Amino acid sequence: MKEKQKVTKNLEAIAEKIRLDFSAKDAARENALRLCREIIRCSANAIRAVHRRENTKAEHLLSSARAMLKDLNRDILQKHNDLLHSGFIHDAQKELAEASITLAIVTGNVLPRPEALGVGNPAYLNGLGEAVGELRRYLLDSLRRDDLSRCDELLATMDDIYAILVTMDFPEGITYGLRRTTDAVRGILERTRGDLTLVLRQKELEAKLEQLEAKKKPI
Repeated sequence: MKEKQKVTKNLEAIAEKIRLDFSAKDAARENALRLCREIIRCSANAIRAVHRRENTKAEHLLSSARAMLKDLNRDILQKHNDLLHSGFIHDAQKELAEASITLAIVTGNVLPRPEALGVGNPAYLNGLGEAVGELRRYLLDSLRRDDLSRCDELLATMDDIYAILVTMDFPEGITYGLRRTTDAVRGILERTRGDLTLVLRQKELEAKLEQLEAKKKPI
């Protein structure tokens, strides 16, 4: 009987230690979820600011997002690094990477490195791929405003991104679904090239028609 009591007492001590560990991890997870939601919100608002040509506002939003991700990495993930592989962590990093890359390309700045953003390589590459969709939107908005000044440059950048992503031929477990992102980039690139080509041809036709009309006018 005494041996059984000893075993039971030991079991209760083990269970209590595990319970405390789970409680701490659960609290850390909830805090991480809250920070990730804020990072995603700031990143999404930064992208909207970029499309509105409010680049300073976009940078401020991204600065806040980077600070929150730094807090997340320092205060939570270092103590509970198994949370790093949670999907919501990857999503927050990906959204921050996408917004930061989009802003850098649109403003003509050097692309931020993954370590400078505090994101993992899979999140960075998936964010890079999703930035292509934002570049398409930016390019189409430029076409609507009859601004062709950077369209070829943006299309070339989109092409360069695809050329890099297609070389990342590694298992999905390593790249977090990068192959699907790359396939989507290819479709976006083809549609954008077709849209831009059509507009350029229309511009050429309009210019030729204007020249013909000018020749018909009496001197």
